[in-house]
Amino acid sequence: MSANVTVRGSDDVTASETAAEGQDRTAAEAQGSAAPEVEAGAAAETQGSAEAEAQDSAPAVGRDRTVAVVGTGTMGQGIAQVALVAGHPVRLYDSAPGRAAEAVAALTARLDRLVEKGRLDAGAREAAVGRLHAAEDPAELADAALVIEAIVEDLAVKQRLFTDLEKIVGDDTVLATNTSSLSVTAIAGGLRLPGRFVGLHFFNPAPLLPLVEVVSGFATDADVATRAYETVKGWGKTPVRCADTPGFIVNRVARPFYAEALRVLEEGAADPATIDAALRECGGFRMGPFELTDLIGQDVNEAVTRSVWESFYQDPKFTPSLAQRRLVESGRLGRKSGHGWFSYADGAERPEPHTAAPAKAPERIAVRGDLGPAEPLIGLFEEAGITVRRKGGNGYVLLPGGARLCLADGESAFEYYTDEIIYFDLALDYARATRIVLSTGEHTSAESLAEAVGLFQALGKQVSVIGDVPGMIVARTVAMLADLAADAVDRGVATAEDVDTAMRLGVNYPAGPLEWAGNVGHARVRDLLSALHERYPTGRYAPSLATARRGYAEEGRDS
Repeated sequence: MSANVTVRGSDDVTASETAAEGQDRTAAEAQGSAAPEVEAGAAAETQGSAEAEAQDSAPAVGRDRTVAVVGTGTMGQGIAQVALVAGHPVRLYDSAPGRAAEAVAALTARLDRLVEKGRLDAGAREAAVGRLHAAEDPAELADAALVIEAIVEDLAVKQRLFTDLEKIVGDDTVLATNTSSLSVTAIAGGLRLPGRFVGLHFFNPAPLLPLVEVVSGFATDADVATRAYETVKGWGKTPVRCADTPGFIVNRVARPFYAEALRVLEEGAADPATIDAALRECGGFRMGPFELTDLIGQDVNEAVTRSVWESFYQDPKFTPSLAQRRLVESGRLGRKSGHGWFSYADGAERPEPHTAAPAKAPERIAVRGDLGPAEPLIGLFEEAGITVRRKGGNGYVLLPGGARLCLADGESAFEYYTDEIIYFDLALDYARATRIVLSTGEHTSAESLAEAVGLFQALGKQVSVIGDVPGMIVARTVAMLADLAADAVDRGVATAEDVDTAMRLGVNYPAGPLEWAGNVGHARVRDLLSALHERYPTGRYAPSLATARRGYAEEGRDS
């Protein structure tokens, strides 16, 4: 084999590859999950039933057929472990002498730990070890029914690898790449039989995280994609189907989670700790974008953003952040360098989010019209002993001092120079949220702000006050996530169900973007983005046709 296979984890791993691994690893840590071998043990314990289900599913690769994994780094070993505990004979190959044998030893040791923890019986361990082999020569992969590549993210290297593999394996062998950033179509471009080529993007650590993006290239045969889908489903994974597009589903749709936080920071509206707290404690995300990118690595996260942006011909919706670029240039890469947005030096204290001082709650308020997704607040106010009067209007809370408390709509308080306007941010669940974010304009008095702060503190919430920024934090982030998700669906990248599943399982979002948009209201998402677009006329916030279509359809149903 002529391809110079480089394993994941080696010194020449590209930024794009490391980027996706970092984000995947972070998703697992954000879930508070146990070590990878925990799921491996569970998979081994239920192997019998899973095996029976797979045999009933004709398109799946049979459990008696060999699965080969090329590349023995972290991801390669993880994928091999998944296939092994599912019952397949597994062969590991690496071009570096001795690496395959080292990987077999490492996987054997992992199975031994499962036995020690009582998660795998000794007999199952012996059977699994008996099915695991190190291939010293690529010719040993000839009888594989499925070959999965997990090597360096270099297009030319991957193309050479699969060209050589095609000369060895049978014509019915499914060839798969675990690429996270390269075009599946391009990798298969030089193959004699490109129809049997598919993307299988596992998330790291593969034995632990359930999501697998099954990516069909331009030439991928439909039955091959189905076979790959059914195979990984039989392994206990949750596969989603995806067309070959930059970033696939997760890395394409997730960009606004980081980008909007960076924009709010660049506009001086809030500091990283407060933005993180808003998205965690109000938005329901497990980690804020600043602490998350520090964990991923700023260089890694920025590289993925830049790659997606360039792949979409510098579409303004994916524009990278200058603030993050400067952080990378300064060498502040996050936890791995000891400093990113936050310091990780011994004894360093994490900055606290801005939290308003205690204020007296008003005894009564008036609610004018319907508050939309914030309507649950009415019941919470009443439970807190605050008298609520309902009247007609455009959807806002009227405070005793005359200020209007409005849900973030993409406009700014300064535009209402004759009125006192206080905006509050969107929440995933106002009852469960522990923090509410407010923003005010120059014309808002300290007394009015204190009334708003006290109102939410009466509900047991902490309150953060940020600068007057259109769309605030959670509302603009959710709107952008929903817009990119809707656009991906309408462009045929994936179904709405698969997009929402991918975002929940791949990056642990509290809700799928389209599910959340449905709860907020597609018309509200469209209008918020339109308001942002009016204030930032770069094209970044212009609602996609997909979002506009959903918004108008929703209005038609409600009329």
